[in-house]
Amino acid sequence: MKTNHEIDYIIRGEEMQCVEIELDPNETVIAEPGAFMYMDEAIQMETIFGDGSTQNGNGLFNKLFSAGKRLLTGENLFMTAYTHQGYGKAKVAFASPYPGKIIPLDLYELGGKIICQKDAFLCAAKGASVGIEFQRKLGTGLFGGEGFIMQKIEGDGMAFCHAGGHIIERTLSPGEVVKVDTGCIVAYTQTIDYDIQFVGGIKNTFFGGEGVFFATLRGPGKIWLQTLPISRLASRVLAYGSVGGRKEEGSILGGLGNLFDGDGI
Repeated sequence: MKTNHEIDYIIRGEEMQCVEIELDPNETVIAEPGAFMYMDEAIQMETIFGDGSTQNGNGLFNKLFSAGKRLLTGENLFMTAYTHQGYGKAKVAFASPYPGKIIPLDLYELGGKIICQKDAFLCAAKGASVGIEFQRKLGTGLFGGEGFIMQKIEGDGMAFCHAGGHIIERTLSPGEVVKVDTGCIVAYTQTIDYDIQFVGGIKNTFFGGEGVFFATLRGPGKIWLQTLPISRLASRVLAYGSVGGRKEEGSILGGLGNLFDGDGI
């Protein structure tokens, strides 16, 4: 028997998506602060400590412990619960914070646990537990791009993550390995073995431009990869907007300089 609330949903949009969740009376969905887009009048919003799950008990210490775990993953101390307190059906929607895709995850079908990058979680049916996952391998923690701490979502209901660009979902057979840029990993099931591999080779290391380490994901299990990590997008924006970048307004060449470097009119 499932313990999480059962919710219906539809994902709207293409590049700037939102997930619209339909709630029956007394059903609740939890979400990250700032993800809210709109809701029907019958839905009531409540700020709660942590994720509101009851698996660790309802005592004050357990609530503080649950909320404190979220701080370690860089998330807000609080979450927001949206409960349908009227009759019939009611809808609430949550939007992704940057261009990309929203990934629906049925935790019941995925073994009850998903491990994901620290900022991936968007919302979930009430009863899901959002906590931390420590990387047990030293190399993975030091060079894996996400540090020693990642995020885990546990439960048996629906959860939703978001990531940048397009999403690639792959199912790996036992022993099958895929090498991935560390920033492109969005999420994977608990049966996946996550490790780090040195790129190797002097030219690859110093001139390859792809970093010094690969992430290796070994099956069996499912993985979700993103084409545009937000860190990669941010670094490009900063590079173009840096003080050292060319400013056409005060340049002698101005637009003529663009013709020579391929940024032509």
